[in-house]
Amino acid sequence: MQEIKCPKCGEVFAVDESGYAQIAAQVRDREFEKELERRAKDLEEIRASEMKLAQLRQKEAFDKELSSKAAEVAQRDRIIEQLRAKLGSSETERKLAVSEAVSAKEKELSEKTNEITQLQSKLSNQKAESELKEQSIHKQYENELKQKDELIEYYKDFKARQSTKMIGESLEQHCLTQFNSLRMTAFPAAYFEKDNDARSGSKGDFIFRESKDGVEFISIMFEMKNEMDETATKHKNEDFFKELDKDRREKNCEYAVLVSLLEIDNELYNNGIVDVSYKYDKMYVIRPQFFIPMITLLRNAALNSLQYRQELEVARNQQIDILNFEQNMNTFKEGFARNYRIASDKFKTAIDEIDKTIQHLQKTKDALLSSENNLRLANNKAEDLSIKRLTKNAPAVKAMFDGLHTEK
Repeated sequence: MQEIKCPKCGEVFAVDESGYAQIAAQVRDREFEKELERRAKDLEEIRASEMKLAQLRQKEAFDKELSSKAAEVAQRDRIIEQLRAKLGSSETERKLAVSEAVSAKEKELSEKTNEITQLQSKLSNQKAESELKEQSIHKQYENELKQKDELIEYYKDFKARQSTKMIGESLEQHCLTQFNSLRMTAFPAAYFEKDNDARSGSKGDFIFRESKDGVEFISIMFEMKNEMDETATKHKNEDFFKELDKDRREKNCEYAVLVSLLEIDNELYNNGIVDVSYKYDKMYVIRPQFFIPMITLLRNAALNSLQYRQELEVARNQQIDILNFEQNMNTFKEGFARNYRIASDKFKTAIDEIDKTIQHLQKTKDALLSSENNLRLANNKAEDLSIKRLTKNAPAVKAMFDGLHTEK
């Protein structure tokens, strides 16, 4: 229980907790409402003060802007008056300026008209040139097509008029003639001759080689094939690929080219150069009309790599020089060792012979010394020899010598 004293009468009375809470809440609510009203009043006064201050500031700004605008209007009025005065005094200049501007525009318009005319003329000329070029290309294409048809007919007729053996030989002669006609101008340093080396059991028809500064940069093995339409067994180009590849490798050629009139109706071979390197490395099949272009194509491609080939050749020669140097050194060492061994053996033999000679000379010396002693003894005996000793025990000889002395 809570006791509460009345502020007016001073009477004290007791209330339970619920009643006390209600009284406290009423007091709090009343105080809160008073505080809220006071705060709202203060806020209203502050808002009114700020509103008044903002109005004053806005009025000042408006007055300032109004003053500025009035000054700008006055300035514009002065400028307008000056322009009116100037306009009135320079009417002639204005007309002159307008006249000059019109003249300039007319001149510019005239130039533009001329440019348009020139462009139209140029466009017309270009159109005419384009039509002429188109006609020329069309005509050129027709001529090339006609030449191709004529060439096909020529080779068909060419085959029909010759024997099977002569067909192949004539195709070779045809290619040789084509090459020789350009040899001195296009290939002055090239080698192009028949392949006559059949030691391996087969040979190609022609070999093309070309070198520069001692470095071979292109080599081609050529095979020419053709046959008559009446031939019972028709050959295909691929029938000759394996043998041609074998010839190329045995003759150390970089490329292999089959110049063929076989399969004359096969569009694959009639359209140009056919690369068959998917099956045989660096091998091509061509018609005779592509013989010279094929050589030129491969030769120009090889010339682009000539510098690298030369550098490779230099490196290879350097390696060969090193190998030759090492080989010469080893040869010298082996020769020196062999000569030293032989000299040593001969020196030993000579020493042995000298020793034997010394022994022989010693024996000879001993024999000579012995012979000298015997000669000395013999000489002594010869010196002691006399008639008396000789006739001793020989009375008859002594009597004869005595008789000789008496006769004297």
